[in-house]
Amino acid sequence: MKDYISERAVSLAGYIIEHKATVRDAASAFNISKSTVHKDITERLWSVNRTLAKEAKKILDENKATRHIRGGQATKDKYERKRKEQ
Repeated sequence: MKDYISERAVSLAGYIIEHKATVRDAASAFNISKSTVHKDITERLWSVNRTLAKEAKKILDENKATRHIRGGQATKDKYERKRKEQ
């Protein structure tokens, strides 16, 4: 694996761990696609730093487990805003 890809994977993991960021948040911060973030964390990072990969994966799993709640809250907020505007 190329050095810059390994460095990017480590940087992404650090960002995700530090900010408890979602894949979308990390993708926006690094100006790369969500697919690249996911592949870097779930595949490439394992060959570079297993400990860091486990920590980052744990946060991504937590985010995945709670995303339905965030989505529901966003929908609720949307309709509350619409109701206030009327």
